[in-house]
Amino acid sequence: MTNRIHHYSVRCEWDGSTGVGYEKYGRGHRISAPPAAPVLELSSDPAFRGDPARLNPEQLLVMAASSCQLLSFLAVAARARLDVVAYADHAEAEMPGDDLPVRITAIRLRPRITLTAGAGGAQATDERVRQLVELAHRECYIANSVKTEITVEPVIEWRNPS
Repeated sequence: MTNRIHHYSVRCEWDGSTGVGYEKYGRGHRISAPPAAPVLELSSDPAFRGDPARLNPEQLLVMAASSCQLLSFLAVAARARLDVVAYADHAEAEMPGDDLPVRITAIRLRPRITLTAGAGGAQATDERVRQLVELAHRECYIANSVKTEITVEPVIEWRNPS
């Protein structure tokens, strides 16, 4: 393991006035992570008077968990010499409004993983892929950084080589 520290920096900006009261102040804001060019226009969840046409922080957390699992899985699958040809996740989260403190209590990742049949030799089985999904989950930086329970429920598909 290296002693190197990775740094991540973002800019979050809002302008407006809360002087108009809780019901009326704007929830829209901008977030960026220079030097990456995109600026995301965010809002709060519509349940908290936000704009449903904009992403919200809760969705970004689920996106981060899903993206990290994908990247971790691709890394372990490549090291295991498996040929992953498609990966599509439908992730969901739950945030009970009655629990205090209010927080996202569960994130479910449901990746559909497609691999080339026959790639990876004798190791290319559903069981082996599930082991690698679990290894990727243990290695996922985001999953290791949050208290929320994150589960991964993969669907594995095999495609015959062309």
